[in-house]
Amino acid sequence: MIDHFAARLLDWFDRHGRHDLPWQSARSRYRVWISEVMLQQTQVATVIPYYRRFLARFPDLPSLAAAAQDEVLAIWSGLGYYSRARNLQAAAQHCVERHRGNLPGDPDALTALPGIGRSTAAAILAQADGARHAILDGNVKRVLCRLFAIDGWPGSAAVENRLWPLAESLLPEARLADYTQAIMDFGATLCTRGRPDCAACPFGADCAARREGRIAELPAPRPSRALPQRDCVMLLLENHRGELLLERRGPAGVWAGLWCLPQFDDIDAARAWRGDSEHERSLPVISHAFSHYRLRIAPLHCRMLGAPQHIRDNESLRWTAPDAIETIGLPAPVRRLLQAHCDRADAATT
Repeated sequence: MIDHFAARLLDWFDRHGRHDLPWQSARSRYRVWISEVMLQQTQVATVIPYYRRFLARFPDLPSLAAAAQDEVLAIWSGLGYYSRARNLQAAAQHCVERHRGNLPGDPDALTALPGIGRSTAAAILAQADGARHAILDGNVKRVLCRLFAIDGWPGSAAVENRLWPLAESLLPEARLADYTQAIMDFGATLCTRGRPDCAACPFGADCAARREGRIAELPAPRPSRALPQRDCVMLLLENHRGELLLERRGPAGVWAGLWCLPQFDDIDAARAWRGDSEHERSLPVISHAFSHYRLRIAPLHCRMLGAPQHIRDNESLRWTAPDAIETIGLPAPVRRLLQAHCDRADAATT
């Protein structure tokens, strides 16, 4: 065990850590919770503007619980991993129903909420309440695997079972909020994945990975596997008023509840559903990677003859003016595709 680990880490944090992040001021369980969920799989610089917009619109848990899901997804749009946003609202609604509109202070009650795991619950309670709980996010796993030369992929259950008691043993008796931010900052800014600044590390002489020349190999990467590829056609359908057709996705899947372009297995299916059009043009194929597969999208731009009678606004279909696109929850590749279409249309009229 490294002597005086927490004291040395906090001394580094006081001099080099991040002290001006928006969720560090007026800490509350709600504010920390939103930041922790947004920071899952997403870097701080990307999160900050989303966090500020989210808190401006949903300043507390009841306002999030009462909002329309479309509005929540619209504010989240572009941040990715949309199940996080749906779980946030579901958890908020659960808290309104069972916890008087507050996040509970018990870790077991927190982890019972949608989208909150052991590490997220610990981060909420440590930062908001100063409770003595260890976190184990990706940054912390990397730091511990290097400092103590722990082999194996840190996402595996076997390695996590070694890391949890280690993380708990390093906790200080006080300054738990600062310590939690410090160990996250240390992994995010100094003991980074690609180019760790070992010369500036306060644990340089104690780091087993540095001593053994294993910085580059620890932590072990996730076992590689080839991502399967899926192909689809998305219909960029425009009516005689210049409005674009959007379709709401169903309740399951990675884009559940978001508005999207109508999607088909192939161009024949798209044409059959669309019916007659006065214009058709294939646009460049775009690719979007998910965690478990890669999606190749072939966009097909069609302009309808007059007002199509077989396609009307309803709960799952809507004609949308281009200037309203920014206010709707859309998957990132669909938003980019629509923005490129609008840019082309603007260029053609100037």
